[in-house]
Amino acid sequence: MGYIGLSKINIDAEHICCGFSDKKCNEGTQLKKAWLTNQFERGFVFRRLDERAKVFVEYGPSESAWLPVSAPNTLMLGCFWVSGSYKGKGHGKALLDSVTEDAKRQGKDGVVTVAGTKKFHFMSDTKWLLDQGFEVCDTTPAGFDLLVLKFGESKGKPAFKDCVKSGECPEKTGLVVYYTNRCPFCEYFVNEVLVETAAKRNLPLKIIKLESMEQAQSAPTPATIFSLFKDGKFVTTDLSVCLDSRFDKVVAT
Repeated sequence: MGYIGLSKINIDAEHICCGFSDKKCNEGTQLKKAWLTNQFERGFVFRRLDERAKVFVEYGPSESAWLPVSAPNTLMLGCFWVSGSYKGKGHGKALLDSVTEDAKRQGKDGVVTVAGTKKFHFMSDTKWLLDQGFEVCDTTPAGFDLLVLKFGESKGKPAFKDCVKSGECPEKTGLVVYYTNRCPFCEYFVNEVLVETAAKRNLPLKIIKLESMEQAQSAPTPATIFSLFKDGKFVTTDLSVCLDSRFDKVVAT
């Protein structure tokens, strides 16, 4: 089994892994494809297994990443996923090697990524990345780590931007969600499922969609795919919190 890269030429005909099995998220899938198409112009890469499988990696120049991170002359890992029966077969290592090889070809100082101090939903496994040679170079009070795989002497230390250093968001009352179309599931689960879940509990809900790189780089959370806050405090990156059956298990009310 080999890997293929998506581009403006083939993206309409190819699947993007995580969204192909959920019909409710067809709109979100098209929005993610549109987002990817725009990012290709900035050097973004989407590489996946050439199968109908959820095995893929996304990455691009850190300077244009939709994340509040300062990491000049590096590549930023985005979504990185190997699921189901494909685990344990070397796909994660092969995909990561392809990223590091690309970074070295481009003369980058390293590869960086955002993960949780403990395993966060929809984020890479910190322990596995540390085993691959990544190091923690910055943290936030909300439990996020910035990891770097360095190739040599770099011009500066990658760091989170000041907007995430408090671990809180500016809105201090009720539920607040920050999200982007970096994930095909967000549009449906945030704007339909979570809206109903919050209304059922009479909880105020503010939805903030980050629609530009500049907005994402100024966000109060390094989890710009999806972050839920309550009364200003970060709660979770777990999109399943939108579900009525999951909400009360995750959010203290």
